[in-house]
Amino acid sequence: MFFNQRLTQQRALELVVPRFLLLAAFFAAVVLLVGCHTAPVEHAPAPVEAAPASDSAATSANADDLTATEAAIAAMNEMQPAEAPAQTAQLLRPDAPMSYTVKRGDTLWDISAVFLKDPWFWPEIWQINPQVQNPHLIYPGDVLSLAVGAGGDAHVYISQYSGARLQPRLRSEDLEGPVDALPYSAITAFLSKPSVMTQEEILRAPHILAFRDQHMIGGTGHEAYVEHLNGALNQRFMVMHVADPIYDFETHELVGYQTAYVATAVVNNPGPISKTLLTEGSREALRGDRLISQEGEVPLSFTPHAPAEHVDGQIIAIAEGAEEVGQYQVVVLNRGTRHGLTAGAVLAVDSRGEVVQDIWNRRPFGKDPYGRDIELPYERAGTLIVFKVFDRVSYALVIGARAPMQVADRVYNP
Repeated sequence: MFFNQRLTQQRALELVVPRFLLLAAFFAAVVLLVGCHTAPVEHAPAPVEAAPASDSAATSANADDLTATEAAIAAMNEMQPAEAPAQTAQLLRPDAPMSYTVKRGDTLWDISAVFLKDPWFWPEIWQINPQVQNPHLIYPGDVLSLAVGAGGDAHVYISQYSGARLQPRLRSEDLEGPVDALPYSAITAFLSKPSVMTQEEILRAPHILAFRDQHMIGGTGHEAYVEHLNGALNQRFMVMHVADPIYDFETHELVGYQTAYVATAVVNNPGPISKTLLTEGSREALRGDRLISQEGEVPLSFTPHAPAEHVDGQIIAIAEGAEEVGQYQVVVLNRGTRHGLTAGAVLAVDSRGEVVQDIWNRRPFGKDPYGRDIELPYERAGTLIVFKVFDRVSYALVIGARAPMQVADRVYNP
């Protein structure tokens, strides 16, 4: 019986082992076949064409191989950058009118303030009309209209012209000229006169030696003697009085001298020592006052604008020797053409903070009369507009005053 059992087991092994080996061979063949299909196929590199037919053809040929993200990035790279839409409407005042009629006595600054939150942005919205010979001029009686586009682009243009642009005809009164950028009366004395002169210019200018009949001072109708004038008969010169020196607070350098207009001197006897007649006197003439050639008036043709470059300077003098300055008064700045300033540039003014003593920092509290000196922060005080520019200094008019301003106050881009 034992023998028969061993025989049965042997026959079972003989039947199972071949079948197991056959199944293993089958699975091995399947695995090998799958590996052949999934392995990457290496292709020979395709020859590069010398001149492709078109980039668009190549792009379309490879479009199916790109993912959605890659295709979107490629499309964005091919797009031309579009300009950002103008957003000048945000400069407008909430209560800006749709139209405004220019009145006598208006200035460009006044008109700008009617439409804009910040009047110095006037060039941003002023629509130049090519039909007008000088489109920057605005006359009393002109009707200015406001237009705002769907994209946020705002424009102000002349919708109706006044009679000041018509051909001259016989009238009972003169036609009014264009409006000025600033109140002309506030700066007329500084436009046609060299209000700042350098030391070299002063030394080169001839000066009054004496007055006829031993006068100590001269006025309108008095005669004055001037050496090295080199003027022709009836030639006119401006008599300027040299006033206070002007120093730059940053460099402590002498940048020039303030000068004040005294009178007009007319040559009535030229020679090595010329005799002149004083006319149009505004104050008494003194010995040593300088004579310079008569200059033409500077027109107020500029428009208010923000400075093209970064400006950070100071008020270094106040015209006519005042200690504090308010609206429509003139100040001298330590910035000029070399710093990028031009006529019409608008600057903000911060007043220097007050210096206070901290007497509550030691015991007994509040009883120490000699506490620490602490300077308070600068505070916004007003707005200036530059109207006359020299190399290192410039003259500016205060057109907005929140608080009194004084020497050493800071001026900067608004």
